[in-house]
Amino acid sequence: MSAQIDHNRVFVFDTTLRDGEQSPGATLTSAEKLEIARQLARLGVDIIEAGFPAASPDDLAAVQRIAREVGTADGPVICGLARAVERDIRTCWEGVKDAAKPRIHTFLGTSDIHLKYQTGITREQALDVIRKSVTLARSLCPDVEFSPMDAGRTDPQFLVEVCALAVECGATTLNIPDTVGYVTPAEWGETIASLIAETPGAGPGSGVVWSVHCHNDLGLATANSLAGIMGGARQVEVTINGIGERAGNTSLEEVVMALQTRSKYYDLHTQINTREIMKTSRLVSNYTGMNVQPNKAVVGANAFAHEAGIHQDGVLKNASTYEIMTPDSVGLTQSRLVLGKHSGRHALKARLSELGYNVEGDALNQVFARFKDLADAKKTVTDADLEALIADEFHGPEDLYSLEAVQVTCGTMGMPTATARLHHTSTGETFVYAAVGTGPVDACYKAVDAIVKAPNTLIEYSVHSVTEGIDALGEVTVRISPSADDKRSFGGYGADRDVVVASVKAYLAAVNRMVAVMGLAGQKPEGDSATVGVQHAE
Repeated sequence: MSAQIDHNRVFVFDTTLRDGEQSPGATLTSAEKLEIARQLARLGVDIIEAGFPAASPDDLAAVQRIAREVGTADGPVICGLARAVERDIRTCWEGVKDAAKPRIHTFLGTSDIHLKYQTGITREQALDVIRKSVTLARSLCPDVEFSPMDAGRTDPQFLVEVCALAVECGATTLNIPDTVGYVTPAEWGETIASLIAETPGAGPGSGVVWSVHCHNDLGLATANSLAGIMGGARQVEVTINGIGERAGNTSLEEVVMALQTRSKYYDLHTQINTREIMKTSRLVSNYTGMNVQPNKAVVGANAFAHEAGIHQDGVLKNASTYEIMTPDSVGLTQSRLVLGKHSGRHALKARLSELGYNVEGDALNQVFARFKDLADAKKTVTDADLEALIADEFHGPEDLYSLEAVQVTCGTMGMPTATARLHHTSTGETFVYAAVGTGPVDACYKAVDAIVKAPNTLIEYSVHSVTEGIDALGEVTVRISPSADDKRSFGGYGADRDVVVASVKAYLAAVNRMVAVMGLAGQKPEGDSATVGVQHAE
């Protein structure tokens, strides 16, 4: 990659599948990671950090599959993370070696705080660890990235020494992380510029790529990353929707759109296909179960919304009065076809194609049937309706259980009762169960629990409409945990005109993910398939 350096190009290193997945509750299965990696490739990212192979067998398997299926010759670099220890580095290589363009990314904390309290070693010992680890990584892989963790709080002179050693041992990319979101833009820009100028063997023309990786603890991640780029960094490490540990990472969409919108100021560019941004944002949000806040820059629901009268007047006269980016530039193409109950397959297919979904054959017939049901209930089907319908219809990896039907009885008279019929995808069996709860959704969840038999604690339940109006499509996201004491959590997403049905879809999606990640098979309900059980309130 170093031989192709264009000094006006910024390489986009996406770590959604590694650092982003470390967000509390954002755990992804191998199959979900693969779906996101494919979309990141369509988005045009240069490097995908696919995971931390030594963290678990599942993470190793996920990285290996992404390396084989997404890491093609014309695809992105596939990178894995490894601590500066031999086992991690060798496992990382096993994860990425099948990619056409593999990379090993190894790191070690270099601040005095990390050396004293985390690793318990001296600066001299740290240099020895870096020498051995980077040398080993380079002996396995021609593309090696090294990160001095907590660089934002590392002594500047020691940081120069660390970077020089890493380059001497074969590192091709030096990533300077503000691991705890401590720095400010002005000082970070100066830090990066000084490192590039003072590090032997890593200055302009050396072929070494300098990178920045910033966290958002003080809300400065994007500003710090842009300052680092202005200081000379030509790789930026980011995540979709800015997800990540604590307050998150630098947001891909914010950095990319800042460089594009203010191109005359920065005089820099990326290879990102910005029209894929919204689709990627929604995919990551749905799979992680982490909603994007409405006022989030670029991808939030309100990013291109106007309520104030003065703003509305200006936008109606000329959108540029209050919009510095067009909705079209990030994938929010304005509707050119009004879709309703009289629309045919051709119109639906054309609109889906404009939204980035190439649906044909039986899949198109399947979507068209759902579309007709929705169109019968609404005067006009919007882009948001179609996005939600596609996300719900084609959710990616096959689940252990799928919802066939649900029926509820509730109201002021009698106890809320729900009957759920689930299909076991592996055995082909169907199970029906009736349960009583404190409300219709609670009753549905109890019925699902009785069939799947995967105990959990519901820790979050959120419902909202995709569009305005009483006939809107409802979206539900839930988050569950295996137990009250277990810090892991799993998100699920569902969409339907019936909010109870959407609730069951979301809950079942979360349960399926928990079962997949934890390696549970789900215990078969007592009795034969297609039998009915009844659970009474305790």
